[in-house]
Amino acid sequence: MEQLTQSLRDGKMQIQEVPFPALNPGTVLIRNHFSVISAGTEGKTVKDARLGYIGKARARKAEVKKVIQTAKTLGWMNTYKMVMNRLDAPAPLGYSCAGEIIAIAGDVTAFQVGDRVACGGNTANHSEIVAVPVQLCSKVPDQVNLESAAFTTLGAIALQGIRQADLRLGENCVVIGLGLIGQLTVQLLAASGIRSIGIDIDNYQVQEALKNGATAAYTRSNDHLEAAVLSLTGGYGADAVIITAGSSSNDPVDLAGTLCRQKGKVIIVGAVPTGFERAAYFKKELDLRMSCSYGPGRYDTDYEEHGIDYPYAYVRWTENRNMEAFLRLIADNKIDPAKVITHRFDFNKAPEAYNLIVNRSEPLLGITLKFDLSKTPQHTVYTNTKETAAPGAAAPAVSFIGAGSFAQSFLLPAVSGAATLRGIATARAANARNMQDKYGFAFSSGDTADILNDAETNTVFIATRHNTHAGYVMESLRKHKNVFVEKPLCMSESELIEIASLYKSSGTRLMVGFNRRFAPFTEKVMQLLPADSSLPVSINYRINAGILPAAHWIHDPEVGGGRLLGEACHFIDLCAYISRSPVQSVSAQTMTDPGNNRDTFVIALTMANGSIASVSYFSNGNKSTSKEFLEVFSDGLVVTINDFAEMTVTGSQRENGSRKSGQNKGHKEGVRKFLESIQNGTASPVSFESQFNSMLATFKALESIAMKGERLTL
Repeated sequence: MEQLTQSLRDGKMQIQEVPFPALNPGTVLIRNHFSVISAGTEGKTVKDARLGYIGKARARKAEVKKVIQTAKTLGWMNTYKMVMNRLDAPAPLGYSCAGEIIAIAGDVTAFQVGDRVACGGNTANHSEIVAVPVQLCSKVPDQVNLESAAFTTLGAIALQGIRQADLRLGENCVVIGLGLIGQLTVQLLAASGIRSIGIDIDNYQVQEALKNGATAAYTRSNDHLEAAVLSLTGGYGADAVIITAGSSSNDPVDLAGTLCRQKGKVIIVGAVPTGFERAAYFKKELDLRMSCSYGPGRYDTDYEEHGIDYPYAYVRWTENRNMEAFLRLIADNKIDPAKVITHRFDFNKAPEAYNLIVNRSEPLLGITLKFDLSKTPQHTVYTNTKETAAPGAAAPAVSFIGAGSFAQSFLLPAVSGAATLRGIATARAANARNMQDKYGFAFSSGDTADILNDAETNTVFIATRHNTHAGYVMESLRKHKNVFVEKPLCMSESELIEIASLYKSSGTRLMVGFNRRFAPFTEKVMQLLPADSSLPVSINYRINAGILPAAHWIHDPEVGGGRLLGEACHFIDLCAYISRSPVQSVSAQTMTDPGNNRDTFVIALTMANGSIASVSYFSNGNKSTSKEFLEVFSDGLVVTINDFAEMTVTGSQRENGSRKSGQNKGHKEGVRKFLESIQNGTASPVSFESQFNSMLATFKALESIAMKGERLTL
């Protein structure tokens, strides 16, 4: 299929052949008939992408701060690679479209194949095929054409702004900013019996507002603007002011305060700064409100991704119900999106449409893209690959399921050049095609079945969200493929036991991404410690993890399983490895935190050879302190590793003192040794028994926390 993408590095736009997006649970697959370009939001995205690096930094100050914080944790080189990966990735554009459903996930009951729907959200792109969660889809009434329905997301934004204004029949409203959202707002106000007064810096848009139902409309430069608004409102001022403008100036918010009546409301829909003059807001006791996109539910993972609706009686207007209301207004001829269409382009001319927006060579409002329905979109993209195989007939033939930031930064570079690259499947179509082109995969897909059923793939790398790991691992083992899976191996003890059974009969290799075993400093520790596994050691491992937002997917018990399962398994495994002995018993306790995320905890481990270890995982620290600090004690020897970038040895007969290096946590070394074992026909570099033990100890730690710290034996 074809999708419009843009390079974040240089702003280059192209219509690219990409695989179908993944049909995940709770989603439907839609063949687009029309999509709408939002000249304001998308125009800024396009302009920012065409800036140089300094210009990008100035335009995205919040992102720059995140990069600096990430560098403090991962190091500048790793952070640089992540940023470059992000800039090189082609980004899809668009968030409002309409078309026909061609497939539904197994758990979807509200829709069926053939339904006409309007769609919104981050996946409702300018693309022949889109996969959209059901809460961001609304059925299109029979009497509404799909070109008009494609405006539904934008209409929901306008409608939510009006709802925030809480206007009553007969009241009045000023609309500042008469672009596409502003024009739709004017139409909706007229349909509601609200008198509207439009204001914009562009006279063309002022005149269009009058055609769309505004009682009056003025340019911002009009010397009599304030007097005119007072006259039209009986000398009181506007009951509400809705700001749909996008500007870096404080003028829209300051003007709203001037034009609003005593105890009126100012609603911010557009992207404007809020550092306004206090006087008018203070003296009039104005109510300043923000309008969140399409309505309640937006940016709520439970609502949008998990399909959990808000109770109708308590949240009358969600984002989905706003979308439905907008479609009903079109069906009832109360509003007409066609009145705001100034340009129509065939989809293959989409870059021309964006050039029109950036250059502003002529007046514009609504721009629609029409898709060619006579074509048959291709589900999977095949290309001629470059030679990436390691020498020898037994070279691993690798396919990837998932290729997010971690895989791009650590796994893919390690695999490249050491294996034949077969297929790559990711949820995001543009990402799959980008990785295919960058590394030379034979094909890209949005369907993991294409990977698992590929006869030439003998090794599968799994780098998806935690709840999918076990299923992909088990299916790969059933098909007798080698597996490298990022931690954790699975989400429950029952899954672990089932995987163990499948592994024994598979005749293949299975390795979890416990990379710290392979870090150079870890290898040095193992050289310094006595080789006799009967000699116990004691370990203190402190992780200054830092806080994650409560809504982060790793906290979701069904998706991420929490940070102990998702991250602490790493540290448990390393302690067992350094001890040269499996974990025998576990005790764990957690500190109560406001979000009940249980991500500040201490795990006490006892090994079969008498070694002991303490894993202290803290989310309540400060990022200015190193993330990982490991201390190993053994018969007068003390070795410390600080963030895998510095090691200090005390008490060694062979060497003492400190050494530093670039941070290296062993990602590349672990992957390469796994691939070498396939190439050479040798055993996996990490035994399945030790990985099983580390995961079982992790589950016992979770169980111990539930039992108030009781010590449990494996």
